[in-house]
Amino acid sequence: MPDPIVSRTARRRWRRLLWGLMALLATGIAAVYVPPYLTGSSVVPIDRHIAGYYASLVAHAGPAGLTLVIGPLQFVPRLRARYPRLHRLAGRVYLVSVVAASAAALYAAAVTPSGFPLQVAFFLLTAAWLFTAAQAYRTIRRGEVQLHRVWMIRNYALTFAAVTLRLYLLAGLGLMKLVPSLPFRDVYTASGWAALLGNVLVAEYVIVHRILLRTTRRPSEAPAPRRAVSLITRP
Repeated sequence: MPDPIVSRTARRRWRRLLWGLMALLATGIAAVYVPPYLTGSSVVPIDRHIAGYYASLVAHAGPAGLTLVIGPLQFVPRLRARYPRLHRLAGRVYLVSVVAASAAALYAAAVTPSGFPLQVAFFLLTAAWLFTAAQAYRTIRRGEVQLHRVWMIRNYALTFAAVTLRLYLLAGLGLMKLVPSLPFRDVYTASGWAALLGNVLVAEYVIVHRILLRTTRRPSEAPAPRRAVSLITRP
């Protein structure tokens, strides 16, 4: 039977490793893709003949990059406990950035030349992003901290779609080299849907196993009554 202390330590190290990977990927994507927009260019080619398309991407990139960087820090328990005011301030900046980035994303999705299927994915992603942000704000205003954390997990999973989209897209570009007849639009559309649906599934998995199961102990894990413990340990 495994030692529960060792198991807890292993789980804690595994969670730290995953958090570090998430923070590294989020910061890396923000550092690579956001600055070019702010200097009048972009990493990927963009059709600038569509009215307002490039401007909407610039308006989206800045606050969206900010949410990518701020998000991982909000999930660190020690930072929340030691610096509660900073946590609340960063949370406000994060939520305002979500709203600003979503407004620009709605226009970009409406005029994107990438086709209707990808438009649907982007519209769903933006609507879910706004809804989960509103729920996170509503629950914390009511003092429902546990529910607030659940909604923030969902919200950041949607924020992190900016990362997984690009990872899927890189894999798709590699696949296009093996299958030259594969259209880029199909690869881009599949990457968009995979980022949306995959991140939602991962978020729900984390919520079930990290939040809900934590609050429902098995009877064998429940602490023994104080009187029973005193009788057992009494000489």
